[in-house]
This record gives sequence, C-alpha cells and structure tokens, in this order.
Amino acid sequence: MKLRVYLGVRDAARRQRLVELLRRDADVALVGEPGEADVVVDDASPAGPMTAALEAEEGTALTAREREVFRLMAEGLVNRRIAAELGISSHTVKYHVASVLAKLGAHTRAEAVSRGLREGLLPL
Repeated sequence: MKLRVYLGVRDAARRQRLVELLRRDADVALVGEPGEADVVVDDASPAGPMTAALEAEEGTALTAREREVFRLMAEGLVNRRIAAELGISSHTVKYHVASVLAKLGAHTRAEAVSRGLREGLLPL
C-alpha cells in the first residue's frame, strides 16, 4: 500500500515542485481529497507550508494505518517486520512511524508507546 498524500498548497510553483518530488517515490500516491490522505500538506497550517510538509501537528488524531503501525511498534516489531505484516514497503512504514512520533510529540518509539498507553491509544 502506498502512502497517500494530499497537497493543499495554493502557490502553483511550490505545488508543482512538491508534486515532482513526490512522484519520484514509488511508495507515494497523490490523492484529491484530504479525507483520503495519510498525510495532508496544507499551506494554511499555522506552522507554514514547508514545516507542515515535513512534520505533523502534535495532538492530531492518528489515521487508521498509523494506528496499525503504532500497534505493531508497541509489539516491538522493526520497520521491516511491520512492512511485511501490513504488505507495504519499509519506506512507507518509516513515513508512518515518523508521523506517529510527531503526532504524539515523542522522540523515540518507547516514548510514543508510553504516551500511547497513558492516553489510552494502546490496550494494556
């Protein structure tokens, strides 16, 4: 499965450059609606367009795929094993792990799992 990205970038030149960069990655698919996306890049974000493209806002809800990846992270699986379990590439798993860490405001997997347990995102 590919990482689905929605680009809500108004500046045509910036949008075209991002489209070109993302299309080079076979594990990324551009989608037309934010609700279909795993990652939303929106220049209306208070963090600014380039920051929003690179990191998720802390406190944002996890997508269904991020929850799956997070559950497997909590079981101690490495990216390669998570990828095999979910039928996606290790590269895509890396994107999801980074997004989970950013959304939980964690710097490590262990910190993310700890926060996930405290906040009820993971079962005990």
